[in-house]
Amino acid sequence: MQFTPPLARLIEQFQKFPGVGPKSAQRMAFFVLGMPGEDVADFAEALIEAKEKVKHCPRCFHLSAQAPCEICSSERRDPNILCVVADSKDVIALERTRDFKGRYHVLTGLISPLEGKGPEQLSVKELLNRVHDESTKEVILAINPTIEGDATVLYLNNLLKPLGVKVTRIAFGLPVGADLEYADDVTLTRAMEGRREV
Repeated sequence: MQFTPPLARLIEQFQKFPGVGPKSAQRMAFFVLGMPGEDVADFAEALIEAKEKVKHCPRCFHLSAQAPCEICSSERRDPNILCVVADSKDVIALERTRDFKGRYHVLTGLISPLEGKGPEQLSVKELLNRVHDESTKEVILAINPTIEGDATVLYLNNLLKPLGVKVTRIAFGLPVGADLEYADDVTLTRAMEGRREV
């Protein structure tokens, strides 16, 4: 079906979002066309404002409109514990638990030779500087258990251990409510390795 050029362009823009195919893009475009003009203007303004104002924190590389970010500037955070994550989405996920009271360091990605991403494209140098300058006692590696994640953890561990800092990795295993019979071998192995006393 042939769409009028402005509508076709809008659909094309929505298709650039991850996981959005042609049908979903069409639904979103038609939804936008059905919105009141002021809501569309607010939406467009929010996109532009977020793109212009949200940057990486110069200290931890978390996304924020202020520098340093809200977490780095909080006096309630324990400066001795640093949690290393791949990106800002992981910070948001960990903050939802309301359990972690330390500070974060966002790598802005993972080591991935297939994507041409090596350690020099990540904020590794800045992490090492922070660990040294801030007298960090523990670095928690909260990185996904993927091939890229494991490679990144191995690389970071080799750099951090000589600094005399305690390096830990979050435990992986079975989600709450899961059945053992449906878990894969790797998940079960990690669950056994990450066991603790009750």
